[in-house]
Amino acid sequence: MQLIEKKIVTITKEIIDRNGLLLIDFLFRGFNNSTVIEVYIDGEKSVSVEDCAKLSREINDQIEAENLFDSAYRLEVSSPGAERPLKFLQQYTKHINRNFDLQLAVTEGTNKKVTGKLLSIDGENLVFLVQKEEVIVPFNTIQKANVIISFS
Repeated sequence: MQLIEKKIVTITKEIIDRNGLLLIDFLFRGFNNSTVIEVYIDGEKSVSVEDCAKLSREINDQIEAENLFDSAYRLEVSSPGAERPLKFLQQYTKHINRNFDLQLAVTEGTNKKVTGKLLSIDGENLVFLVQKEEVIVPFNTIQKANVIISFS
């Protein structure tokens, strides 16, 4: 089954890239008549239900065209949801002026937790307002970043 999974990941990544989006996560579980393929996508702008439906159709059409399954399977394409950490620099653009919980690599083996508001992005650097002070955070030092959801 691993060969089929690798082929589906390749198909999925090509289709997502072609549509200008990012593959955030790919989960392949179950076998035979209970196979489930979960694909999580994101981008610089918000991902719509229409984006998910379009990619789902394209991925499904390619899986069917290559006859990769002999039995039924379920394909789910969605955005990762607010609780998942951001993985790619491109994901931050749509979150300017939002608050974040960050875990930063300070030195090898040492992390620092910071809460701040994303003010801007300059190349590979993100500028956060942390306790009334602008702090430049190189993207490669971010170990984990979660958007803080506010309902105001």
